[in-house]
Amino acid sequence: MTSPMVGYQYVALRCVPRVDRDEFVNVGVVIHSQDANFLDCAFALDPDRLQSLFSDIDLVSVDATLETMRAICREEPAPGRCAPDELGLNGLGQRFGWLAAPRSTVVQPGPVHGGLTSDPADELQRLLALLVN
Repeated sequence: MTSPMVGYQYVALRCVPRVDRDEFVNVGVVIHSQDANFLDCAFALDPDRLQSLFSDIDLVSVDATLETMRAICREEPAPGRCAPDELGLNGLGQRFGWLAAPRSTVVQPGPVHGGLTSDPADELQRLLALLVN
């Protein structure tokens, strides 16, 4: 028997080392399914690829930002950051909205997209492979 389909939203996370040039490389995905009570983030940095495109990129900072985003998804403490509830982000939808909001930083969310899946965790890995790897 197949699992019921649930709706989800996702954003690709982009590494944008020079905001003024609007050039980016996808480095991760955040997915949220209200029906499945699911919010998570997965990412894969390719240091050689990023450094070949952006020689002066701070990979440690990019990795730390992505780790923080994953911690916010999972409602875990993130080093040097407020806890999600201290930011007023009490629900999964509020945390997704905050993560998906446009920003002018090195790691930026792309546009919000949606879909249907029977397993949001598997869909996260599928999107990571499709959009990042």
